[in-house]
Amino acid sequence: MMTGVWLAVTIVAAVVEAAVPALVSIWFVPGGLAGLICALAGGPLWLQVVLFLAVSGLALVLTRPLSKRLQKAPPQSTNADRVLGAQGVVTEDIDNILATGRATVLGNSWAARSEEPQGKIPKGEEIVVLRIEGVKLIVAPKQ
Repeated sequence: MMTGVWLAVTIVAAVVEAAVPALVSIWFVPGGLAGLICALAGGPLWLQVVLFLAVSGLALVLTRPLSKRLQKAPPQSTNADRVLGAQGVVTEDIDNILATGRATVLGNSWAARSEEPQGKIPKGEEIVVLRIEGVKLIVAPKQ
C-alpha cells in the first residue's frame, strides 16, 4: 500500500511543480522516489518517512541557492536611461517646495525636480539630467 502513497506523493509534487511558475515542490520528487524505493525493497514505514524527509531536505539545501539565482530577473534597461546626462530646457518653472516643474529632454516632456532640496529653476533655463526617480527627472542648471 505504501508504494502507491509514495508514487502519488511523487506524481502530485511533479504535477504541482509543472503547474506553478515558481519552484515550490520539486524537492519532494526525489524524496518521494526515495520513499518509493524503500517501500519496494520492503523497508519499514519509519525508514520510508525518514528517507523521504532526509532526501527532500538534502535536495532543498543543495538546490535552493541555485534556484534563487536562476529565478532572479536581470535588470530591464529602458529607453528612459538614455536621458541620463542629457541636456534639456525647463518648460514650466521647477519648484521643489510646490512640487511643480517640467522639462523637455530629447524631445519628450518630463516632470522635473531640482537636485537642490529648496531648488527653483526658472522656465527657459537649460538643464542637465542627473538621475531619474520614479517618473521625475532630477536636474541641475547647466553650468
